[in-house]
Amino acid sequence: MSDISLDGTAKTPTVKFAEKPITMSLSGRSIPENSIEFYKPLLEWIDHHVNAEEPDVSISVKLEYFNTSSSKCLMDLFKRIEKAAPQASVHWYYEEEDEDMLEAGEDYDAIINIPFRLIATAS
Repeated sequence: MSDISLDGTAKTPTVKFAEKPITMSLSGRSIPENSIEFYKPLLEWIDHHVNAEEPDVSISVKLEYFNTSSSKCLMDLFKRIEKAAPQASVHWYYEEEDEDMLEAGEDYDAIINIPFRLIATAS
Protein backbone atom coordinates (compact mmCIF):
# COMPACT_ATOMS: atom_id res chain seq x y z
CA MET A 1 0.00 0.00 0.00
CA SER A 2 1.45 3.34 -0.99
CA ASP A 3 0.47 6.94 -0.43
CA ILE A 4 -3.19 7.93 -0.34
CA SER A 5 -4.33 11.10 -2.06
CA LEU A 6 -8.05 11.84 -2.31
CA ASP A 7 -9.60 15.04 -3.54
CA GLY A 8 -12.23 16.45 -1.24
CA THR A 9 -15.88 16.71 -2.20
CA ALA A 10 -18.83 18.49 -0.63
CA LYS A 11 -19.17 15.51 1.73
CA THR A 12 -15.69 14.04 2.05
CA PRO A 13 -12.38 15.56 3.15
CA THR A 14 -9.23 15.97 1.13
CA VAL A 15 -6.90 13.20 2.30
CA LYS A 16 -3.14 13.06 1.91
CA PHE A 17 -1.33 10.18 3.62
CA ALA A 18 2.36 9.81 2.75
CA GLU A 19 4.78 7.14 3.90
CA LYS A 20 8.18 8.85 3.56
CA PRO A 21 8.15 10.55 6.06
CA ILE A 22 4.85 9.47 7.53
CA THR A 23 2.46 12.38 7.32
CA MET A 24 -1.31 12.40 7.36
CA SER A 25 -3.57 15.29 6.44
CA LEU A 26 -7.34 15.65 6.48
CA SER A 27 -9.02 18.89 5.43
CA GLY A 28 -12.43 20.15 4.41
CA ARG A 29 -15.75 18.59 5.41
CA SER A 30 -16.36 15.04 6.63
CA ILE A 31 -20.02 14.10 6.25
CA PRO A 32 -19.84 11.02 4.01
CA GLU A 33 -22.90 8.83 3.45
CA ASN A 34 -21.00 5.93 5.07
CA SER A 35 -18.19 7.15 7.33
CA ILE A 36 -17.03 3.64 8.22
CA GLU A 37 -16.59 2.73 4.56
CA PHE A 38 -14.82 6.04 3.79
CA TYR A 39 -12.36 5.77 6.70
CA LYS A 40 -11.70 2.03 6.39
CA PRO A 41 -8.81 2.34 3.88
CA LEU A 42 -7.29 5.13 5.99
CA LEU A 43 -7.35 2.95 9.09
CA GLU A 44 -5.85 0.04 7.13
CA TRP A 45 -3.12 2.38 5.85
CA ILE A 46 -2.27 3.32 9.44
CA ASP A 47 -2.14 -0.37 10.41
CA HIS A 48 0.38 -1.01 7.61
CA HIS A 49 2.56 2.10 7.89
CA VAL A 50 2.56 3.56 11.40
CA ASN A 51 4.81 1.95 14.00
CA ALA A 52 7.03 2.86 16.93
CA GLU A 53 10.17 2.64 14.77
CA GLU A 54 9.11 5.75 12.83
CA PRO A 55 9.91 8.64 15.19
CA ASP A 56 8.26 11.49 13.27
CA VAL A 57 4.60 10.75 12.63
CA SER A 58 2.68 13.94 11.93
CA ILE A 59 -1.07 14.34 11.61
CA SER A 60 -2.65 17.55 10.35
CA VAL A 61 -6.41 18.03 10.75
CA LYS A 62 -8.02 21.07 9.13
CA LEU A 63 -11.68 20.09 9.12
CA GLU A 64 -14.29 22.82 8.96
CA TYR A 65 -17.08 20.41 9.92
CA PHE A 66 -17.61 16.71 10.64
CA ASN A 67 -20.63 14.66 11.64
CA THR A 68 -21.01 12.27 14.57
CA SER A 69 -20.09 9.14 12.62
CA SER A 70 -16.96 10.86 11.28
CA SER A 71 -16.10 11.84 14.86
CA LYS A 72 -16.07 8.17 15.86
CA CYS A 73 -13.92 7.31 12.86
CA LEU A 74 -11.47 10.09 13.76
CA MET A 75 -11.30 8.70 17.29
CA ASP A 76 -10.51 5.25 15.86
CA LEU A 77 -7.83 6.81 13.67
CA PHE A 78 -6.21 8.65 16.60
CA LYS A 79 -6.38 5.56 18.85
CA ARG A 80 -4.62 3.42 16.24
CA ILE A 81 -1.89 6.02 15.88
CA GLU A 82 -1.58 6.34 19.67
CA LYS A 83 -1.15 2.58 20.01
CA ALA A 84 1.28 2.20 17.10
CA ALA A 85 3.34 5.38 17.49
CA PRO A 86 2.85 7.19 20.80
CA GLN A 87 5.52 9.72 19.77
CA ALA A 88 3.21 11.04 17.02
CA SER A 89 1.82 14.56 17.10
CA VAL A 90 -1.42 16.13 15.91
CA HIS A 91 -1.80 19.64 14.55
CA TRP A 92 -5.50 20.51 14.96
CA TYR A 93 -6.43 23.61 12.97
CA TYR A 94 -9.64 25.53 13.61
CA GLU A 95 -10.95 28.93 12.57
CA GLU A 96 -10.48 31.50 15.34
CA GLU A 97 -14.19 31.97 15.93
CA ASP A 98 -15.20 28.31 15.57
CA GLU A 99 -15.61 27.25 19.19
CA ASP A 100 -17.10 23.88 18.21
CA MET A 101 -13.99 22.81 16.32
CA LEU A 102 -11.75 24.10 19.11
CA GLU A 103 -13.75 22.09 21.65
CA ALA A 104 -13.58 19.00 19.44
CA GLY A 105 -9.79 19.30 19.34
CA GLU A 106 -9.68 19.77 23.10
CA ASP A 107 -11.88 16.70 23.58
CA TYR A 108 -9.62 14.51 21.43
CA ASP A 109 -6.58 15.93 23.24
CA ALA A 110 -8.09 14.96 26.61
CA ILE A 111 -8.80 11.38 25.47
CA ILE A 112 -5.85 10.53 23.23
CA ASN A 113 -2.39 10.21 24.73
CA ILE A 114 -0.44 11.90 21.95
CA PRO A 115 0.31 15.62 21.89
CA PHE A 116 -2.25 17.86 20.21
CA ARG A 117 -1.33 21.34 19.09
CA LEU A 118 -4.45 23.47 18.72
CA ILE A 119 -3.83 26.13 16.07
CA ALA A 120 -6.22 29.02 15.42
CA THR A 121 -6.41 30.26 11.85
CA ALA A 122 -7.94 33.45 10.47
CA SER A 123 -11.40 33.04 8.98
